[in-house]
Amino acid sequence: MSKIRRAICYQIGALVLAIALAIALSRFVPIVNFIEALQQRVMSWGAWAAIGYPLLFALCNILLLPGGILAVGGGFFFGLWWGFLIVFTGNVVATAISFALSRSIARRWFQRKLSGNPTLRALGPVVERESWKIILLSQLHPLFPTSLLNYFYGLTRIRFGSYMLWASIGRVPGIFLYAYVGTLGQFAVRIMRGKSYPRMIEYWIWGGAFVTTALLLVVLGRVAYRAIQASQTSARLTGATREDGMQERVILR
Repeated sequence: MSKIRRAICYQIGALVLAIALAIALSRFVPIVNFIEALQQRVMSWGAWAAIGYPLLFALCNILLLPGGILAVGGGFFFGLWWGFLIVFTGNVVATAISFALSRSIARRWFQRKLSGNPTLRALGPVVERESWKIILLSQLHPLFPTSLLNYFYGLTRIRFGSYMLWASIGRVPGIFLYAYVGTLGQFAVRIMRGKSYPRMIEYWIWGGAFVTTALLLVVLGRVAYRAIQASQTSARLTGATREDGMQERVILR
């Protein structure tokens, strides 16, 4: 569990550091003005922004580039629900393309590349046994790189439709949290520009909802970790039992 705590602490620490750095730099550089101008620029594209943004997010995932900033940007530029929907759409597109690439034209190349990943290699034995459960839980696990998982699962016998369903469901909490963080950033810019004067109760509502969502994601991550560990242990025991049975049959012969 220490690895999960470290991963979560690193992500939260990076977020806090980014916020603190932005606040510190805003005293010397007009960051708030730049961010507001960028938001207005993106929103001025209208429908093209709603089309191009998910495609950009999908491209980052397909190329295994960090997409967290774009996920947060979805909430910042488009608001909570539209931002979540746009980023989720980009994630679905990336999942489908990555899975198809791994299963078809680039199968041998990905087999060579992913076979050396210890995390994915440990996940392999239980995938065939409990496919939908492992797909769902691995998306919630904070140590598994979700964009890389698309290529990994493409090498298995899992059906395309089943993977798309359970992978999409498993990524909903994380994408929602990113969009929520972006919405908080939008809220903060409005306050700093003097365009919004929220009441104290609104601070409590926004902050409480963020903490609740973050804690829910942590709990789901812990549940996913324990379930995957239990499945791996069960798979090892089953494999050991089969080997013992084969040895006994050889001795009897």
